[in-house]
Amino acid sequence: MVEVVDRQGQRAPISGASTIPPTLRQSRKSTLAPRPTAGGLAFQIRAAAHRFLSSTRLSIAEEIRYGHLFHFVPVCVGIGAALWFTIPNSPSAPILGGVVSVLILSLFVSPAGTARSVGIWTALLLVAGMLLAEWETRRLSTIILDQPLVTNITGIVERREAGAEGEWRYTLRLTATVDPTIRRPPDRVNLLARSGHEPAKIGDQLTGRARLSPPSGPALPGLNDFAFQSYFQGIGAVGFFLGAPQDGSVAAESEASLAARFDASLFSLRDSISNRIRSVLPGDPGAFAASIITGERRSMSEEATDALRTSGLAHITAISGLNMALAAGIFFVGLRAILSLVPAFAQRYPVKKIAAAGALLATTGYVLISGYQVSALRAYLMTAIMLGAVLFDRPAVSLRNLALAATAILVVQPSAVMGPSFQMSFAATAALIAGYAGWRSRPRAILPPARSVPMWVAAGGAKFVGGTLATSLTGGLATAVFAITHFHRLSTHSLEANLAAMPLISLVVMPAGFVAMLLMPFGLDAPFFWIMGQGLELVLQVAYTVSSWGGGYVFPRLPDIFLLGVSIGMLLLTLLRTRLRHLGTILILSTVAVTWGSARSESGQLLISEDARLVALLGSDGGVESLAINRTRPPSFIFDQWQPVLGIETPTPPAISKLEVLPEAPERGSADGLTEYQRREAEIILKRLIDEAETGRFHCIREACALKLKAGASLVWLERADLAGSACDLASFVILAARTRLTTCRSGAVLISETSLRASGALEIFGLSDATRALSIRSAFTGPPRPWTRHRLYDWRTGETAEAHDRPYPSKEGRMGPAQAPPSGARTSQ
Repeated sequence: MVEVVDRQGQRAPISGASTIPPTLRQSRKSTLAPRPTAGGLAFQIRAAAHRFLSSTRLSIAEEIRYGHLFHFVPVCVGIGAALWFTIPNSPSAPILGGVVSVLILSLFVSPAGTARSVGIWTALLLVAGMLLAEWETRRLSTIILDQPLVTNITGIVERREAGAEGEWRYTLRLTATVDPTIRRPPDRVNLLARSGHEPAKIGDQLTGRARLSPPSGPALPGLNDFAFQSYFQGIGAVGFFLGAPQDGSVAAESEASLAARFDASLFSLRDSISNRIRSVLPGDPGAFAASIITGERRSMSEEATDALRTSGLAHITAISGLNMALAAGIFFVGLRAILSLVPAFAQRYPVKKIAAAGALLATTGYVLISGYQVSALRAYLMTAIMLGAVLFDRPAVSLRNLALAATAILVVQPSAVMGPSFQMSFAATAALIAGYAGWRSRPRAILPPARSVPMWVAAGGAKFVGGTLATSLTGGLATAVFAITHFHRLSTHSLEANLAAMPLISLVVMPAGFVAMLLMPFGLDAPFFWIMGQGLELVLQVAYTVSSWGGGYVFPRLPDIFLLGVSIGMLLLTLLRTRLRHLGTILILSTVAVTWGSARSESGQLLISEDARLVALLGSDGGVESLAINRTRPPSFIFDQWQPVLGIETPTPPAISKLEVLPEAPERGSADGLTEYQRREAEIILKRLIDEAETGRFHCIREACALKLKAGASLVWLERADLAGSACDLASFVILAARTRLTTCRSGAVLISETSLRASGALEIFGLSDATRALSIRSAFTGPPRPWTRHRLYDWRTGETAEAHDRPYPSKEGRMGPAQAPPSGARTSQ
């Protein structure tokens, strides 16, 4: 029997009739069928269709024969998980379990290798992905804080990370809350401590007064939901200490489990390594080195972080496949070379397998001190499978190993499929493996053979530069679709930056850092950390230089078909080996053409953040889009996400009015409200502010802003709930950045408050530029709640959760027009 090896390193027999699957034999017979001899266009079309179908069946049979359908196992599992996380009404576990049972029984009555069995396997993997997603969600059951508040907290430090300006970020396991006591407290919170204090150690108890808030939702409908990420990270609230936290007693180790004590010891070791690195390498080089070795990235300055992100080098700071592969490769090659220096040992023992086992131990230690980051775990799993393949004399770099790694990750953490890290990592790896396999199967002698030492050096340098260029180009193209979809940006000079920086990372930074870690227990690490720092200084210089060339392209929100079509096309192009893979090329080009030719996704004219603190009007000034905002200094966390989506670089700030300020609000908790005189005074000030306002620019005083809309309508933004009724009488739109029990304005004005936005999330309102068009709204959340959005509908007074995310005002709202005065003596709001 003769075997051939395909591009991915898989062996398959080609001789002997018994080795050919029935589908392949049937396809070969079909190709020998007599062709139609009659003339005419109909016969020619039928013959062409017959040849196409025969060729397709032959290609499918070849893919089955080489076992390439296994590459699509993680694809089906991931699609099933993504469907469960995306659809509004996900099926429950009993229903999914019943479907799985039926599909398994169907496999026993379906012949193997047929289209029916392939279809059943596909359906089974899809449902299995949904079942895994449901299981992970139930297993975590993270409690998310329902509303912002200030309270005294006490908790055990589980993680800590130093910031660039001396601040510390703690992950605490809450043990108590006082004044007020939270009825539904989260298990873990992330808190920032800015005030000077003695940093608490991992395992210590911290107490202090802190402001807690739920994790942020999407900044605009369709953008990233941070609450989803926090839910699957086990974080129920974020916030900051009001003042310096107090260091309490050390938590008793007997109260913690063995796993918890091991985890605390491991993170203490990680913290010690990070502190040691920063003590040897102060500034950004030390923070950069700590991010590469231990995964702590917050201590790097904002300028360096922005430069790395803009230049396309931010992937170096994450412990991902690049770092793990370099660490494993350095240890593998180094240990194998050292052992080979002893001929007696090398001839008696399998040096290659010993080096692979040593590299596996080294990467295991690397991932342990990395803080279990998702990208590090994924890279470690992929590296471990490849080193295991070396131990068992199997091809180390193959798409089958990649499929095994992806499947293992999706089984343990199905939610990873929704994040850009998982998508970009595996897309880049699959593209590199497929590209390398294609190049290896078709070797091309580009350079002439070296006949002298200078020619040999030049050829080696050309190969290194060409390999780095091809790797950067392949990885960049494979991840571009996900960068565009998730971040709405694409670096235009990442190729040049990676070409300049990657030799430094591969030849200087990683080897020096690896040797320094090996010598750290002996106190001999400082010289090698210095070498590592010098290399990172050069990398930062490359990042600053390239980022000064421009920030790259900015993309608006693209239709869902763009990500779906390009992703499927990339899967076909990288996971198949026959001519069927070219269907992926056709699908990618078609999707890009359709997306390019389709109309740009429309953004709402009025944009409202989920806390109502930031309001913006998107308009056009002389054919150029403009964005009027209600704050001189908009919150960067929200506005930085708005900018690339809207394509606005510089917004129009509000005009500060010289009108008198509003009457002071009564103290919180006071039973006395504004007097009648104060209320009338406030109404006069608001009316003057509305009369003074312009179309396309906010006019603001303290605690209030006004804006003129088209068709005679007006908008008032307030931070005072006690003036909502007065604003309803004067404006067509009232946006209240405060909690209130009011739901609508009796005057007919639209009332949107922090309370209503808590259920709906950020809003986009359409129809403001056309008086004949009915208003329409797009909210971040609609329909029944999901586990990571249920906290938005929870009422702490009754302990009940609403059944659906309602619109902030009825959808039957009429057409836009000037506000009408309510009947005399009528209440303005209800």
